[in-house]
Amino acid sequence: MKILAVCLGNICRSPLAEGILKSKLPENFTVDSAGTISMHEGEHPDQRSISTAQKHGLDISKQRSRPITAQDFEDFDLIYCMDLSVFETVISMAKNENQRQKIVLYLEEAGFTGDQTDVPDPYWGDLSDFENVYQILDEAADSIVAKLIS
Repeated sequence: MKILAVCLGNICRSPLAEGILKSKLPENFTVDSAGTISMHEGEHPDQRSISTAQKHGLDISKQRSRPITAQDFEDFDLIYCMDLSVFETVISMAKNENQRQKIVLYLEEAGFTGDQTDVPDPYWGDLSDFENVYQILDEAADSIVAKLIS
């Protein structure tokens, strides 16, 4: 199974989601991440994401930002979006119903409801905002992993 995590710039939330999911899923799963914009293409994750991940024993420092591509809709089985805005952008890129069926909100997939379906973007915040995002992604990953490997 191939999973793609998507946020806006692919430097804060989706790199963390990628690292967390990779650490919890069996090796027969492939996890990658991308962004809906190419502004940070080729860059490593935000240093605050890297240090937050390191604090929890994960190394995401070798990841590189990239924009989501049309090929991703063919290559990946599931596309997890970090918030509604990203979801709407990704849905608009899908060419058919089969591709649209692959796209879900990360927190919705984990069973979160109501006001809790967007992973907050920590970019304009401080380290505590990145830690908060890590905790949200990590908790959601436990539910997602249980669902995927059951």
